[in-house]
Amino acid sequence: MAGPAPAVADVRRAVRAGLAGLAGLEPGALVLVACSGGADSLALAAATASVAPRAGLRAGAVTVDHGLQEGSAARAGAVAGVLRRLGLDPVEVAAVRVGGRGGPEAAARDARYAALRSAAAAHGAAAVLLGHTRDDQAETVLLGLARGSGARSLAGMAAVGVLPGGPAGPGGPGGAQGPALLRPLLGLDRGTTRAACAALGLAPWDDPHNADPAYARARARHRALPALEAALGPGVAAALARTADLLRDDADALDAWASRAAAACTGPDGTLDAAGLAAEPAAVRRRVLRRAALAAGCPAGALTAGHLAALDGLLTRWRGQGPLDLPGGVGAARRCGRLSLARRAAGGGSGA
Repeated sequence: MAGPAPAVADVRRAVRAGLAGLAGLEPGALVLVACSGGADSLALAAATASVAPRAGLRAGAVTVDHGLQEGSAARAGAVAGVLRRLGLDPVEVAAVRVGGRGGPEAAARDARYAALRSAAAAHGAAAVLLGHTRDDQAETVLLGLARGSGARSLAGMAAVGVLPGGPAGPGGPGGAQGPALLRPLLGLDRGTTRAACAALGLAPWDDPHNADPAYARARARHRALPALEAALGPGVAAALARTADLLRDDADALDAWASRAAAACTGPDGTLDAAGLAAEPAAVRRRVLRRAALAAGCPAGALTAGHLAALDGLLTRWRGQGPLDLPGGVGAARRCGRLSLARRAAGGGSGA
């Protein structure tokens, strides 16, 4: 008897390896596939339905209706029907309301993650699987380069993590932080997932937003990456994904260094030893300062490289300058060799 088509085997192999690498999965644990009905997540769902039971796990799925297109509810229902026919159980349709904070792409992503957190909590899932591929990783790195982002952003998406945001979830591999997040297809390209769907007789749905030039990711996918491939030759997407892997190792090492530096420089009152922190390399200082600013209440999306450079000036270019105003009503000031970051009192000036 012939085995599965090569693309189907590749996707199943990737899912099998991803599940095997998740620490703390108990026999009988539930894993949920986030499936939009596109080729990537549909291939992931089919592979998980096949692989998970053989690994002693239960497999379910969630499809999110963002409500952004006419007929989206009916489409989500149709996707749910396909997922049930694949043998996934439970299957949930999660309808969300997409706000406007951070732009349409970020708002849709936030709403989607919130729905996935809610579904994982409701069903007691230990992990949520996402269908991001190597091509998605390349697009993420390219968008980070265009923004002038640092190493952590250019490191792209991690294969294993914790479902971001929100309150603590069930006690799966993510522990008190929530369910694990797994992206098992980051080593495969988009062509493989489409070939897997074709071999299985599955008809993916192509979201028109993925081709809409109003969205930055769509422009990266359909304009920027093809132009780079044409100019530099094939393999650009794979090279960008490899770059993400290398930078993730570097970013992890610098984050660990910054954690040690923060512990050594932070006093009982939460202020930072200016001279001690100034002696650290710039990459470490910026990480410590960013963490301190976020902890004081600065919104992550509003805290820019310019803000961090100004904060760093209180350490390395100290000339007695006054307090700084930071996003979120946070003030930063240096006094008596200590750097403090705190929310300003209502109606008051910045400082500590």
